[in-house]
Amino acid sequence: MKTARSMVALVLLALVALVATGCGSDAGSGDGGAEAGATTTAAAAGGRGEALEGEITVSAAASLTEAYTQIGADFETAHPGTTVTFTFDSSGTLSQQILDGAPVDAFASADEANMAKLTDQDLVDGEPQVFARNQLVIVTKPGNPAGIEGLADLPGAGVVALCAASAPCGRFAAQVLEGAGVALDESSVTRGQNAKATLTAVAEGDAAAGIVYVTDARAAGDAVAAVAIPEERNAVATYPIGVLAGSGHLDVARAFAEYVLGDEAQAVLKEHGFLPPS
Repeated sequence: MKTARSMVALVLLALVALVATGCGSDAGSGDGGAEAGATTTAAAAGGRGEALEGEITVSAAASLTEAYTQIGADFETAHPGTTVTFTFDSSGTLSQQILDGAPVDAFASADEANMAKLTDQDLVDGEPQVFARNQLVIVTKPGNPAGIEGLADLPGAGVVALCAASAPCGRFAAQVLEGAGVALDESSVTRGQNAKATLTAVAEGDAAAGIVYVTDARAAGDAVAAVAIPEERNAVATYPIGVLAGSGHLDVARAFAEYVLGDEAQAVLKEHGFLPPS
């Protein structure tokens, strides 16, 4: 009997040990789960810590005013810690400002020539990317009182507004006029610093007609009338964007340039009359 009781006692001790071991394993699993949860939380916090923050200045061609203003607001909404400040003017003026040391984070040009001035000086981080294209159009006073039907009618229209010869829109206009065999007396030409100033000369009645970008004519609405330039006579302006190597917020500037190439920004550009990059 004593031997039987001893065996029973041993069995009970074994069962107690087994239960204790199982409880220990469960506790260990619980600790591991807590540690994993803590690691995941830390990783998530780290991801939030990497969110974009900072203010950038973007120099952009005047013809991008409406589209980029909207794109900039959309970018800030997508990245609440960022602020985008724009400087709009002729691409020639903006590129010279950057060459002279203006603190700019990204540059969006209405032509590749002015971007090349910066890449030639190793001022651009990486390769500029083409994000849009544009074409020219004739604009007249509302209702087209002079009855202008095409480029050939401009010499007899009176004062014609063109962009400055150093601005991309001025060079493209000269290219289009020369290709059509149309010569304008410089005494009858008024020059705007950029496409917006050129269009304003027509909208405010200082010129009977002008040549600007399609996007500017669309943005002006009823302030002017538009007369199309035939495709075979027109010029195509190619718009690249580049991030400046000296940017104080390279991460934000790069993200903005990438955003401009994305679907949402491309939809905005299309809405404002820009052609796709290719």
